[in-house]
Amino acid sequence: MSFPMINKQAHLGRTCRFAVGKAPRASVRPMASSTPLSFSKYQGLGNDFILIDNRHTSEPVVTPEQAVKICDRNFGVGGDGVIFALPPVGDTDLTMRIFNSDGSEPEMCGNGIRCLAKFVADVDKAAPRKYKIHTLAGLIQPELLADGQVRVDMGKPILEGAKVPTTLVPTQGSTVVCQDLAVDGKIYKVTCVSMGNPHAVIYSCDGRAIKIDDLDKELVTLGPKFERNAVFPARTNTEFVEVLNRSHVRMVVWERGAGRTLACGTGACALVVAGILEGRLDRERTCRVDLPGGPLQIEWSTADNHIYMTGPAEVVFNGTVRT
Repeated sequence: MSFPMINKQAHLGRTCRFAVGKAPRASVRPMASSTPLSFSKYQGLGNDFILIDNRHTSEPVVTPEQAVKICDRNFGVGGDGVIFALPPVGDTDLTMRIFNSDGSEPEMCGNGIRCLAKFVADVDKAAPRKYKIHTLAGLIQPELLADGQVRVDMGKPILEGAKVPTTLVPTQGSTVVCQDLAVDGKIYKVTCVSMGNPHAVIYSCDGRAIKIDDLDKELVTLGPKFERNAVFPARTNTEFVEVLNRSHVRMVVWERGAGRTLACGTGACALVVAGILEGRLDRERTCRVDLPGGPLQIEWSTADNHIYMTGPAEVVFNGTVRT
């Protein structure tokens, strides 16, 4: 029995075409043949996305079901999500929407918005600049820097437990800091932060500091038990954090709707806020966060209470796909 071939030349900056035919007994059925859709694939620290210039219409040209197929790493392009550059709302430059690899729609994505800013600048052939982007989490402002990095004003963190949202009982005013949560017979200390999307940040378990190397293999089974835990009514992203020193941490992440990923920008922001609230990180409020895909620099500004995230965004390849 012969199978269709997939021409997948993923060279940096190259253009390729994907032709996917039928394959028997596939877990995700290949995409049906239709009009080719142009896309670009970008990655930020290994968190990879399919970017679509959707500024000609206010509705995404790809459905959540189609996004699942496009994100499939065996029968599609492969990615953690599909991001759309949509027309602006109000006094903004454009709107961002994203469908996760499971078809769900998150409010925001930190690595994704860096990739979106770089994508739009590349499409428009624009010089490095600051963008005002409307998202479901509010106004987010990424700025392309001369050195190729992207610095993002992520806005203020949301700390009120009910707005994260979580039903865990607050421990500091209305904020959930170091609250106990039992999972698989272990007690995890959870601090809850929203960066427009919900995060459960964990620095310790059963009274011991998290060690990433010990936890890493468990993440694929442990992550879903946090994501879909009843105390998180909108599900949650979960970050497990190891402190290297008071301005340097390591983390692994289980993302809501995407699973294990190499990086999570909003998660890196949330864990710095959580670390400061727990007294684990410096009051100077700057921290290097080492993710599996590489480092991000995070600052929680005392001047305006905003979180600033700085990191890379790079094009992988351009192509067309049939949806």
